[in-house]
Amino acid sequence: MSLMRKSGLYRNFVPGKQVTLAHVIGKPDPSVYTNLCLEIGFHADFDQEGRAIGILQLSPAESAVIAADVAVKAGEVDVGFMDRFSGALIITGSRAEVDAAMEENLRFFRDDLHFRVCTLSQQ
Repeated sequence: MSLMRKSGLYRNFVPGKQVTLAHVIGKPDPSVYTNLCLEIGFHADFDQEGRAIGILQLSPAESAVIAADVAVKAGEVDVGFMDRFSGALIITGSRAEVDAAMEENLRFFRDDLHFRVCTLSQQ
């Protein structure tokens, strides 16, 4: 009886120290706010017109808590959503403030925490 050996490529997600997504939506359509539920609860009284959205995806997932803290200290932004289990963070604010908070997050994670970071994309 002969045994055939197959070799293959296996891809596993291994949480590393990395920022895998950093994106700014400069002037989102109002439906984006509605579908992300960014206009309810704590944010119900905010006028979302002209507010930008910043999105970060981090690993390990708990880094989202650190990123939220860095963001609110770096600019006048609001945390729209933070998930310490998936590593997602959404911030909102003026375009200039969101840009500043996103840039500071990338600098902090790259230079201070020695994470691998992606480049900031924007629209």
